[in-house]
Amino acid sequence: MFENLNVWEVGALLLLALLIFGDRLPAVIADGLRMVRNLRTMARNATTDLSKELGTDIQLEDLHPKAFIRKHLLTEEDEQAIRKPLQGIYDDLRADVTHVHNDLKEVATAVDPRTPAASSSPAPPAPAAT
Repeated sequence: MFENLNVWEVGALLLLALLIFGDRLPAVIADGLRMVRNLRTMARNATTDLSKELGTDIQLEDLHPKAFIRKHLLTEEDEQAIRKPLQGIYDDLRADVTHVHNDLKEVATAVDPRTPAASSSPAPPAPAAT
């Protein structure tokens, strides 16, 4: 959660929290931690109850609809049958995008004035003034 914050930003947040909450800061932190623990317990109880009702082992990550369908409703053969028609389209699209990417690289290299190939090519004619 805090991997994008450096030491100074974390220190500034702590100082701001101290200024806002003052002497109540330990109580606020304790209340926050208690709330997180209660939420975890509720989620764990809900997954346990759902596992008992469905008769399968369900993890919290399995509650995402796509993951739930993939794990509990589809067999591997069904999943392969669904993916098979789309795999050919994906491969064709990937090959087309790769060709376009390579063509754009070639054009960018040819137009780049820093490359020796661009300086040896003749300059385009200037438009005639009318």
